[in-house]
Amino acid sequence: MMRRLSVVVVFALSVAACGPEMPPLNFSVPNVGPSQTKLDAEVKSITVSVARPDEATGKLAFGVETSAPLWKTSLEEALTKMAIFKDDAPKKVSVAVKVLKLDLPDFGGTFTTETAARYEIIDRSDGSVIFTTDVNSKGEVTLDYAFVGMVRARESINRSVQNNILQFLQQVETVRIDRPMFPVARAPASLPATISAKGAPTS
Repeated sequence: MMRRLSVVVVFALSVAACGPEMPPLNFSVPNVGPSQTKLDAEVKSITVSVARPDEATGKLAFGVETSAPLWKTSLEEALTKMAIFKDDAPKKVSVAVKVLKLDLPDFGGTFTTETAARYEIIDRSDGSVIFTTDVNSKGEVTLDYAFVGMVRARESINRSVQNNILQFLQQVETVRIDRPMFPVARAPASLPATISAKGAPTS
């Protein structure tokens, strides 16, 4: 029994000496600052969901739904730091994110996680899609980061999602709030009342 315990302790110490501990899932994008661009709209809600099988563009790792709340929190944090939207603007919008792919590596020296997500900015007054984009990103972690594969895999997820959010933030600065990509078709105005025909002139 003591010998088995000693083996476990030695293994644990060797793992600890080989690199950093298991990192938590953390999608917070580093080095985000105020943007020079200002969009005349207020973000009223942010949602993150996972694609259905028929919507997915690649593999969705088991348990991917647990990433949605962290993704939402990190996106909210980044947009707040950017200060690109105006809280007192008359136009209200929603930001909707759909995770289309979260493909984790099975093994290897370099762990690469591939991520894809669709971002939409929606006008809450009529449902027009002001802006939409599909973002593809990768997160790579090499063997020199950590010897333990699970540590590299976890960090590769973090980097992949962080890179995905970052690409969206960069694209947000090009958005034209007043020119929706997919405006909602408005019903035609009601036709004026039929004008009665004039009577034939009398002689």
